[in-house]
Amino acid sequence: MTVPMTGVEVMVPRDVPLGGPRAMRVRRTLPQRGRSFIGAWCFLDHYGPDDVAETGGMRLPPHPHIGLQTVSWLFDGEIDHRDSAGNHVLVRPGELNLMTAGRGISHTEDSTSATTVLHGAQLWLALPADSRDTEPRLDHYAPPPVRGPGWQARVFLGTAFGHSSPVATHTPLLGAELMLATGATKAVEVDAAFEHGVLLDVGQVTVEGAAVAPGELVHLPPGRTTIEVTASDEARVLLLGGPPFGEAIVMWWNFVGRSHDEVAAARDDWQAQVAGGRLADGRFGVVEHPDAPIPAPDLPHVRLKERR
Repeated sequence: MTVPMTGVEVMVPRDVPLGGPRAMRVRRTLPQRGRSFIGAWCFLDHYGPDDVAETGGMRLPPHPHIGLQTVSWLFDGEIDHRDSAGNHVLVRPGELNLMTAGRGISHTEDSTSATTVLHGAQLWLALPADSRDTEPRLDHYAPPPVRGPGWQARVFLGTAFGHSSPVATHTPLLGAELMLATGATKAVEVDAAFEHGVLLDVGQVTVEGAAVAPGELVHLPPGRTTIEVTASDEARVLLLGGPPFGEAIVMWWNFVGRSHDEVAAARDDWQAQVAGGRLADGRFGVVEHPDAPIPAPDLPHVRLKERR
């Protein structure tokens, strides 16, 4: 459901399971029927705060990706990330974990034994055509806090609040966390060529005059040089942005491709690697995990449609 207001679109999340029969629940705001992108951002899950003693936390055995980058951003807890490119890092609150799948990678994500509360966001970026077959890699970055009267920000991708992230991107992007004190207003200077998204994590805010509830995602079209966010209660938001992506993609399960056939071929390659119930070597590499790899679901009986 969307609520239009002076070019502002407020998108309400839907509740979905993540990761099979022991799935944790997440709130998904991208993609939606009426909107597939904000810049190159093409997927946004928001979860927690969850008491892992009750929910079991995050446990994602080996699974594949192509044609995208995953962005992990935590507010509470820790996630153990391992991937078939040989990377092993702990993702902590306020630290960017950017995994580039490129031509193909497999990875695992598990909340750590030290985690009592798990709370964060998982986002995807579609890679442009000239980068989608790039080599897999991982970038990890802890942005310093930037502060002003009644607000604090951390810029993990792009430039905002007078700070630039050193992490290279394949399209122009913005990714930042903004915390606001009760009653504070911040007019964020932004690139007028970008469209933007504002996800409210906790608190109560208005974005350009539109009231936003926790878990909702605001879309703002290109043309603005500032975005005004006002907190009536102490709040935290994620600010996302980028120029309109300008390419059609086919997104299904964990894959971003350009055609049904490309996605179907990636599925076949993954299924060949997991045919024995354990992860064999192949296109997506091997990452160790005590649980069996996640098999791909069946493709629908119709050809996958492009998202624009």
